[in-house]
Amino acid sequence: MVSPKSLFFLTTLFFLLAIYVLPQDVQGQAKIVSPNYIIQMPNFNSGAGIPSSSGYKLDTTIGQTAPGLYSSSGYRVRSGFQYIHSIIPFSFSMSNFLINFGVLIPSTPVTLTSTLTVSAGGAGGYKVTTRESSSLQTSGGQSIPDATCDAGTCTESAAGVWSQASTYGFGYNMSGQDIPSDFINSTYFRHFANASLSQTDQIVMINANVGRSRTATITYKVNISGVQGSGRYQNKILFTAIPSF
Repeated sequence: MVSPKSLFFLTTLFFLLAIYVLPQDVQGQAKIVSPNYIIQMPNFNSGAGIPSSSGYKLDTTIGQTAPGLYSSSGYRVRSGFQYIHSIIPFSFSMSNFLINFGVLIPSTPVTLTSTLTVSAGGAGGYKVTTRESSSLQTSGGQSIPDATCDAGTCTESAAGVWSQASTYGFGYNMSGQDIPSDFINSTYFRHFANASLSQTDQIVMINANVGRSRTATITYKVNISGVQGSGRYQNKILFTAIPSF
């Protein structure tokens, strides 16, 4: 027969053992995803925000795991929520966004330009893509063909030489910073990816690094033959600037 004291001892021992062998909670950060959003590095902070006054602005994070700036001769790591927003805010601008070629004369090429400017501080850099709504068209359905260049080889994704006045169509050249390598010089043109033909948007500027005021010039070119019908031709060109973090 077990005495009351022994029974109490055995019960207490079992209780302590049960606490010991129960699994422990594991805490950690993970990416939270739904069909509508992605939250990276989720964390409940004991304090955060951007207090400011007329003389200062202070970005704070309290409770983040290992925040701070870490560096050596080969790298620099910015850790913490305060570094998610970049010291170089993403921006994209374009000059001369309304292109008017005026009255066209057969076999007389006309060119006009716009300047694209991008600033990007995200870790993955940026890219700018473009496409046209359709070829240049009148309301009656007449169209100026997309340029295929002198040898008939340029496409929406590959540039070719277009220098002859007897080569007709509508296309563009890129020069400046961060442009695709097939734009070798000012004689190399592509035609725009045509949305009405389900062609994929094409990159006209790209850089995997951070940068401020990266600039490129797009040169639009149109040339018509003597049998091109008269009328008002138009289309829309869409540029999409995409940062990567």
